[in-house]
Amino acid sequence: MTRVKRGTTSIKRRRSILKQTKGFRWDRSSKERAAREALLHAYTHSFNDRRKKKRTMRRLWTIKINAGARAQGITYSKLIDQLTKANIKLDRKILSQLAQKHPNIFNSIVEEVTKEPVEAK
Repeated sequence: MTRVKRGTTSIKRRRSILKQTKGFRWDRSSKERAAREALLHAYTHSFNDRRKKKRTMRRLWTIKINAGARAQGITYSKLIDQLTKANIKLDRKILSQLAQKHPNIFNSIVEEVTKEPVEAK
């Protein structure tokens, strides 16, 4: 039977772990056990922060829309309420981009929503 040298797989695994922890501080970047522990925590934080990023971006969009709306003399909540009543389906991301980069278009949307409805006789 031929001889099997078994070190290659474990060395490859160890090197991949240490490559992933490059830039970590102290023993966490050079010792396998500490690096493995550090990676477990890092994976958890990265998973949670990908979800947290969605929350923070939505908050930022709300702030930008509110700033643009208050320049027109209306609050954020009233603007969103009137947009839903007028059946204008623009999400907060698009509205915030319009408020920041294209204030003319945002102002025309606000005027369209806030104008008095015409009474039917």
